Amino acid sequence: MIEIEELRENELDRWLALSNAVRPSDPLTPAMMVDWCGQADSMIWLLATIDGVDTAVGHGIIGWHAEPGICQLEVSVLESRRGHGLGAALLERLSAWGLAADQSAADGTIDELDAASLAWAEGRGFTEVGRNSTLRLDLARVARPEIDPPDGIVITSWADRPDAIRGMYEVACETYPDVPGEELSEMAPFEKWRDNDLEGSSDRPEATFVALAEAEVVGYAKLSLSEALPTVAFHDITGVRRSWRGRGIAGALKRAEIAWAIDNGYAALRTFNEERNAPIRALNERHGYVVEPGTIRVRGGLTAAP
Repeated sequence: MIEIEELRENELDRWLALSNAVRPSDPLTPAMMVDWCGQADSMIWLLATIDGVDTAVGHGIIGWHAEPGICQLEVSVLESRRGHGLGAALLERLSAWGLAADQSAADGTIDELDAASLAWAEGRGFTEVGRNSTLRLDLARVARPEIDPPDGIVITSWADRPDAIRGMYEVACETYPDVPGEELSEMAPFEKWRDNDLEGSSDRPEATFVALAEAEVVGYAKLSLSEALPTVAFHDITGVRRSWRGRGIAGALKRAEIAWAIDNGYAALRTFNEERNAPIRALNERHGYVVEPGTIRVRGGLTAAP
């Protein structure tokens, strides 16, 4: 018999244990989940059991880097227990939750090599709308780079220039919608952007870098640091004002991040690039990042249970 529980924030240990068992390469932590909840307008965690044994999890997010009316839904089932209706039962509950919150469709992510899960999603009306490659840089194999910014540009950390934050937000307002697939996502007001994107548990001012042309902020880049993978730092965003692109500023910011990660003992850097984002993919490949299997983004309508 399938039973589905909705968990509260203080009950997430069981949820995390199962989620991390299904996706061990991208482990989650309690702090990360609290961050997600704080950043979202609404969030739900579901845990499914068969005969009292935890076998699948699902979660839904509304209002986190998303288009209006599009929620994010994820379902994860232990491979040994697939084919028993767990995924369908979780998706039905999550769809009802989304509809009750006036959402009309949902996005989800599927591992690029998981053909069975992609077929399962397609069978339920979901279609591919984007792909994110994973790129990795093994820091033991690269020399510490010189930052070498273009003439007239200074690269510094946000820790050293806390006054740059308003300019960073202006850069974000220009660059977030330029990411393929994010064109219609709503930009958060300044205070919410600051709290969500710069002051989460994985964010550090000293690992966030700002490009300045005299007093003007013309770009910034930040790393995300996960306690679940303490030897790996993740690139979060590299953004340059449209009028300053093509001058080598993004490359200088990237090299500042690489140098910082080496100086602070990290073993690797990872990033996720939308396949249609040719400029940032080329930038990463020029700096030695190697492409690994990534994820497929799918979208489907929400339908009420029959």
